[in-house]
Amino acid sequence: MLTRVMSTTVSTVLSPAALHSHVVATEASSQPMSGMWTVKVLGLGVVALSLGVELLVRLLRRLRPLRTLNEVLFFPSEVACVEHVFTSLPRSCLCPLRHGAETSLSRLLRRILSASSSLDLCVFAFSDVNLSRAVLALHARGVTVRVLTDKDYVAITGSQIGVLRKAGICARCDANSVYMHHKFALVDGRLLVTGSLNWTRTAVQSNTENVLVTEEPDLVRPFVQEFHRLWESNDPARCFRPKRPKV
Repeated sequence: MLTRVMSTTVSTVLSPAALHSHVVATEASSQPMSGMWTVKVLGLGVVALSLGVELLVRLLRRLRPLRTLNEVLFFPSEVACVEHVFTSLPRSCLCPLRHGAETSLSRLLRRILSASSSLDLCVFAFSDVNLSRAVLALHARGVTVRVLTDKDYVAITGSQIGVLRKAGICARCDANSVYMHHKFALVDGRLLVTGSLNWTRTAVQSNTENVLVTEEPDLVRPFVQEFHRLWESNDPARCFRPKRPKV
């Protein structure tokens, strides 16, 4: 009996027909699994390709030089209402001046108000109320404001330096030269506003003046260094001394 079973088993294993049938069955059962792996590999390939394209696009955007801001403004500026620069509320001003006009003054105000962290201001004379309002607005927003001005013109009639100081803005005057005749502002240390324009109402509305606005690093950097030099070399106590009480 045992001999007959072993003989049947051996003949079954060695039978070519049985072996062929077993191979065909194995291949048929492995085809679905092979297809699944093929789909998975293709899916991973598509994901990797999409990620690679996205990373390449981001890299190219970083390598591509951004457009540098360069703008020239000429004065005198058209006399128009600038309330729309300070507020987004429609018809918030009832003055008789033209509203919503984009003028040299409104564009200058927008550049000043674009500051998010700091404003360094170095001006010979400062009496324009609208420009003063912009500086005060930045201070109210938490922007660090530093003002450097001339020691003689700090107290002229209409000067806004006292108004800025009362609001808590640090202002220093240059005591080391005959006149501190600079007229420039640095917005966030990256944007330079400079030119012939004094920050006075007469200069804005009546004088022939120019203002250059630029983000060119090679132009901004020397002005940053100059402001730092003047700021460090001038102590506010030299300009704003408390009056001694009369005896």
